[in-house]
Amino acid sequence: MPRCASGWSAIISPSAAPSTAALRVDGISLRFGGHTVLDNVGFDVEAGTICGLVGPNGAGKTSLFNCITGSYVPHQGVACFDVPNSGVQDLLKLPPHRLAAIGVARTFQHPTLDPAASALDNALCGGHVHLRGNWLTLGLGLQSVRRDELRLRAQTEEILDQLDLSQWAKVPACDLPYGLQKKVELARALMTRPRLLLLDEPAGGLPNGEVAELGALLRKLREQFKLTIVLVEHHMGLISSITDKVVVLVEGKVVLQGSAAEIQKHPIVIEAYLGAAA
Repeated sequence: MPRCASGWSAIISPSAAPSTAALRVDGISLRFGGHTVLDNVGFDVEAGTICGLVGPNGAGKTSLFNCITGSYVPHQGVACFDVPNSGVQDLLKLPPHRLAAIGVARTFQHPTLDPAASALDNALCGGHVHLRGNWLTLGLGLQSVRRDELRLRAQTEEILDQLDLSQWAKVPACDLPYGLQKKVELARALMTRPRLLLLDEPAGGLPNGEVAELGALLRKLREQFKLTIVLVEHHMGLISSITDKVVVLVEGKVVLQGSAAEIQKHPIVIEAYLGAAA
């Protein structure tokens, strides 16, 4: 992967970093007033892998996602994403709608759905980023735009089927159980045709049986859609079962990187994270 103008983090040297990295986070720092939320955060994620981002509450995990996706503006740093046919781009400099267009999607700790809209219509919204027309041409009912809309609807129905949501397609989001709402939000993210998928606590609020199903689903989606996935997660069973790499954040700093098996044995993780979660 080529270098961004700002260089790479010292946490992983350029010579040691894999050339197939899809995402490189380098030196991201964020402060609110006198409080440092993120302190020179840096790591890379190899294309086609699943990276877990773990740490205690308040470690800065969601804040990092918010920086990458444009909700927060960090004081420094870059998040370099390798875009086919466009080269490496710094995600921190792009507006949210542009992120979706180049293949970056995310979900949230708590699903952000239109409560009155059906599961299908909520998921369908994700595909609108790829419509060739705009709201005016949609209103005029141009034939080409209508064909695109019908195609997107068919694709949405297929995604819902793959996520076992077909029977809920016409149900308003507000009437869905919490776990199904999370699946609908995942379907919406997939409809943007992402290459990089950021998942914020996808297992939060799910019973253990559904967490196991979620792990199998994420592995399947990674292969099927050729995804690179970064997930913030407290459920260490899920982290252990699906990740290729784990990054540990404590008080806004990266303190450890490695496989799930490696990090779970480390005293820092046992003291700062695993012990608190047990």
